[in-house]
Amino acid sequence: MPDLSSALNLAASEVTLAVGAMVLLLLGAFMGEKSTRLISILSVALLVGASALAINAPLGQAFNGAFVADPLAVYGKVAIYLLSAVAVVLGDGWMARTRIARFEYPVLIVLASVGMAMMVSSGDLISLYVGIELHSLALYVLAAFHRDDLRASEAGLKYFVLGALSSGLLLYGASLIYGFSGSMRFEDIALSARSVADGGSAGLIFGLVFLICGLAFKVSAAPFHMWTPDVYEGAPTPVVALFATAPKMAAMVLVARVLSEGFGAIHDQWAQVLVLICLASFVVGAIGGLAQRDLQRLLAYSSIANIGYALLGIVAGTEAGLQAMLMFMTLYVIDQIGFFAVLLSLSRGGKPIRRIADLAGLKKTRPLTTVVLTILSLSVLGMPPFSGFWGKYYVFGAAADAGYWMVAAAGLVASVVAAFYYLRIIKLMWFDPPLDELATTDAQPIEARTLALASAAFAFPVVIIGLTWLEPLTVIAASGFGAG
Repeated sequence: MPDLSSALNLAASEVTLAVGAMVLLLLGAFMGEKSTRLISILSVALLVGASALAINAPLGQAFNGAFVADPLAVYGKVAIYLLSAVAVVLGDGWMARTRIARFEYPVLIVLASVGMAMMVSSGDLISLYVGIELHSLALYVLAAFHRDDLRASEAGLKYFVLGALSSGLLLYGASLIYGFSGSMRFEDIALSARSVADGGSAGLIFGLVFLICGLAFKVSAAPFHMWTPDVYEGAPTPVVALFATAPKMAAMVLVARVLSEGFGAIHDQWAQVLVLICLASFVVGAIGGLAQRDLQRLLAYSSIANIGYALLGIVAGTEAGLQAMLMFMTLYVIDQIGFFAVLLSLSRGGKPIRRIADLAGLKKTRPLTTVVLTILSLSVLGMPPFSGFWGKYYVFGAAADAGYWMVAAAGLVASVVAAFYYLRIIKLMWFDPPLDELATTDAQPIEARTLALASAAFAFPVVIIGLTWLEPLTVIAASGFGAG
């Protein structure tokens, strides 16, 4: 076991963020709400600095294997920190526009980032649970951050209650796994899983099913998605932008690590559970989105379907499958950032747009924004040669190569069905007459437009150039993983 100094070097980014969050909290307590902009700037700098620390930190294990620093963890942490920094930027403009200046917002995001970083570096069930709860507690508060809004309060309460239920499932599954394996460490659990594969006790599988159910809640996969539409609709838009990106990336990496490292020997058993979750997510995400009129609820159902696609890479149980999942999630969160940046940059009558019908005739008042939103819509629905197509190409290909071609075909059908609601958005913007004048917000034109344009540029066909550096990164991150 490495000494404390070596362990702290491995967890340098997490320690830096935790200490930094405490310092920022004290700064806000002394300076009051007038320090909100300063704390937001410092939080972004802290998250970007943590990304650099994660890249340069040594690889290895710490705290008796409870903390793992490997290429997969580094990839996940850099993505999480940068996505969290974007959420701080979007939230700063939102607070300025709504005149809700609270310094706790960026601090909560930094604390959530610490929990998400612990999730992707978890080496045992205890660190897994601590990471999940640390980031979840911060997200519960963020969901209800606009406390004067009844919908936000309802979103926070629903998220908290259902989150407690999922934590119970996860803890029960972890207790069963510990009882039948005698260890919390994934490496030791893997030995017990091999005995199950050889005809040993099946109690470990029951624990694994409960564990998967708890984790499925965190990624909002069906049928554990019940919180997602209401929280997406009620929470502030920049908070939803965070929910749709960083926590999902962290949870997907965690699912891949748990199943690959701890239960690779019984891949056939847990793959059956994930296949059912994938199919349910396809149906709920594709069909449920058709009836939506609220933009953020629509994006919630879209996220459910897309999580099903991402899980296909894990179902494959191969190194190529994990690489495909990382590629898909990276491209998907970039598109999501662009979507929410567009929503934050538009208003009607001084209020943010929420209904899909509010986009009618957008090309006449905001032609560049219309082009950006069209590119992002085509990308998410998987239209070639946009980035979303390449993400689905990788996960469907990995699943088919592993023998799950029927599940991949079902995902392809669901993708075609879900294309309807994105094509409806495009039709409204380009061909329907405008309801009235649609204006850009005065408080956040630069940040939101810049992020939207950057996301659209990455979703454009030139993403092929981007794949030349993204693909090697995902190969390195996925190295050494797969069903054992």
